Amino acid sequence: MTPQETVERALALSKADECVVIVDEGSTANLRFAGNTLTTNGVARSSQLTVISITGQGVGVVSRSAVRPDQLADVVTAADLASHEAPPAEDARPLVAGTSSQGWDDPAASTSIEVFERFAPALGEAFAGAETAGHRLYGFAEHIVASTFLGSSSGLRLRHDQPTGRLELNAKSPDMTRSAWTGVATRDFADVDVAALDETLGRRLDWAKRRVALPAGRYETLIPPTAVADLMIYLYWSAGARDAADGRTVFSRPEGGTRVGESLSASPVRLYSDPAASGIECAPFVVAHAGSRERSVFDNGLPLASTDWIRDGSLSALLQTRHSAELTGLAPTPAIDNLIMAGPEGGRSLEEMIASTDRGLLLTCLWYIREVDPQSLLLTGLTRDGVYLVENGEVVGEVNNFRFNESPVDLLGRLTEIGREEQTLPREWNDYFTRTIMPPVRVSDFNMSTVSQAS
Repeated sequence: MTPQETVERALALSKADECVVIVDEGSTANLRFAGNTLTTNGVARSSQLTVISITGQGVGVVSRSAVRPDQLADVVTAADLASHEAPPAEDARPLVAGTSSQGWDDPAASTSIEVFERFAPALGEAFAGAETAGHRLYGFAEHIVASTFLGSSSGLRLRHDQPTGRLELNAKSPDMTRSAWTGVATRDFADVDVAALDETLGRRLDWAKRRVALPAGRYETLIPPTAVADLMIYLYWSAGARDAADGRTVFSRPEGGTRVGESLSASPVRLYSDPAASGIECAPFVVAHAGSRERSVFDNGLPLASTDWIRDGSLSALLQTRHSAELTGLAPTPAIDNLIMAGPEGGRSLEEMIASTDRGLLLTCLWYIREVDPQSLLLTGLTRDGVYLVENGEVVGEVNNFRFNESPVDLLGRLTEIGREEQTLPREWNDYFTRTIMPPVRVSDFNMSTVSQAS
């Protein structure tokens, strides 16, 4: 059966009061390489069916992979039964009224190894150049296309085709003592400049030829877009309105309620999501396979629009379902699958920010990020693949790695410069979240809490 036929048949089979059916069809192509040599490539396909049955206010959810036509009735029956046995859902609301997507009847989109037709030869040239320059390239390239079909007993027939591409490149010196990383997000690999990325890695390996030992402490620090993305994504994931209203997070008022409307930064920073943002387009409607404090299966199909989470430095919205919006008295603002941070117009590039630095640190990326305290959103983690010392506007060497302790919310209040935003790939979270546009930022006193032995 086609995904559309699966949706229609599952809806017809359900004996529940209401039903939502989601079919996800995915395909993946990837290349992996090590030591300037392509090691593996592959293509895979996946299919998942989710049936959400609603009886009264009870909800039953059953998800299965690779469901055959003769198994469909069993999945629907299991969801219906679960809905009868479930307690009333506190977030129960009428299902979103029926609308249809253009192209609903079109076949599911897919990818293939041909997506790398232009990229692979450029990668081969980079391998040859790396051999000549005396370093080795490691990494992987992955392209995923996922088609989501959402239908409901209220008449919804919505679909979204989502391409997701990422490239991670790591360069190492022959003796493996020096390492540099870069990565990019892309929709189709047509815009990936491998030569430029390799040139960046070579320059960073050259910076690392001089080593400088520095103690733990607070340093003026330039944080590149990829590391800013990892910090802001964690802030975004932690911005649930229900938890804030219950006093559990950094976004809770001490006297009760949320901090929506409060200033978080003297800088006119904007943090927002927009399903139509160029280059990082994502689903323009809610897709909730299961319920949580930040997502409601009853909101499936709810239209999404550009949403400011922070506007002019002030908290303007939190992740809201229709249910939590009623509890908090705020507008429903569901999660959106991209994130953008921007400062004032005319922000400088990272290179220009380096050139104006008297003395400070330049990070490459962060990793092993973990939460220490949800009340302040204090995070800890390690620097990785290059921390560089900048003196008099030039990078003069590589310093040791550090463990850091910082809150992204607190950092917003201590920014001394916000650079020009660009599309970037988060290092830590790119398995889950790739669609980001972030600026480099300058912080006068980034907390490098201890020296790390990581290398």
